[in-house]
Amino acid sequence: MNLHAPDFDREPTRSEAEAALAVLRRWAGEASADEVATLDPTVAALLPGHAGAEYPALTRAYPEAFEADAAYRATMPDLQNGPASLIRGCATQIQHVGISNFRLPIRFHTRDNGDLTLETSVTGTVSLEAEKKGINMSRIMRTFYKHANETFSFEVIERALDAYKSDLESFDARIQMRFSFPMQVQSLRSGLEGFQYYDIALELVERDGIRKKIIHLDFVYSSTCPCSLELSEHARQVRGQLATPHSQRSVARISVEVDGSAPGCLWFEDLIDMARAAVPTETQVMVKREDEQAFAELNAANPIFVEDAARLFCEQLKADPRVGDFRIVASHQESLHSHDAVSVLTEGPTFAAESLDPRLFMTLFHVG
Repeated sequence: MNLHAPDFDREPTRSEAEAALAVLRRWAGEASADEVATLDPTVAALLPGHAGAEYPALTRAYPEAFEADAAYRATMPDLQNGPASLIRGCATQIQHVGISNFRLPIRFHTRDNGDLTLETSVTGTVSLEAEKKGINMSRIMRTFYKHANETFSFEVIERALDAYKSDLESFDARIQMRFSFPMQVQSLRSGLEGFQYYDIALELVERDGIRKKIIHLDFVYSSTCPCSLELSEHARQVRGQLATPHSQRSVARISVEVDGSAPGCLWFEDLIDMARAAVPTETQVMVKREDEQAFAELNAANPIFVEDAARLFCEQLKADPRVGDFRIVASHQESLHSHDAVSVLTEGPTFAAESLDPRLFMTLFHVG
């Protein structure tokens, strides 16, 4: 009797593989689970109805004592930093990619040498080159937390931007920090005081090696329509008819590039003062009857169309050497019409744009 060793080096044919699979399935169908596991747990997946058989056997208990050391971390997949072959879609540059609205308490210095800690919403982005799959976005957050205990200024923001540009190996970057800034203001006549809150955003933008420091301020004021005021007075004088002009809550978003070559710091309070000087009918915080009467008189003394508002703000900004390029977006949210009156005025190339965000003016609503 001649015994021949199997020819393991020979490529099996498809018919031989099908026959072997049939034998394996027939055996697995009659064998116990322990026998299958002893041979090879993956065999269970060949059985009808067992395609989802658990393998390997996974624990459901959270491993509290486990520590991810450097050696373990080195084994972990990092898809975002994978090769260019993993890019989906067009392999092109992305101008901004990052995170938006992560919040943390930030300490800001004020013009009167005080400090305020304010809840701040941070947006941080970098450019992404065409050949890179993505970025590790958590690095942006970690960079900010390294600076979170410092009193923030544009210089601190620059250090944060330098750090995450280096970490993420990017050319261009942007940081924006939004917060509500409180200022104590007096009523017009009663002597009461209250806090007015101003939506402010600081923005540091670097593009092609050029950095720009930008402050955005939302200034809320009352606008009395000059035309309506004249028509009301006409009705009183000509017909003895009581009439009131229409006025409405209005908002101007004032964005300025800080001119670093000019002497002195452009404080938030300075920008607010400029807005107040341009349009003195700022909405009030604390009001008694004499204040309400004073506000009516103040509005009558300063009636403005939306075009007037944009130009009055412009006049104040152009007079300050610390202000470079700027943009004014004003919205008078009409009480006469069911639509709003709006204007946009820009100075310099920084904010010049042929197209506007379709929802830009919708973001100017300030709810009390």
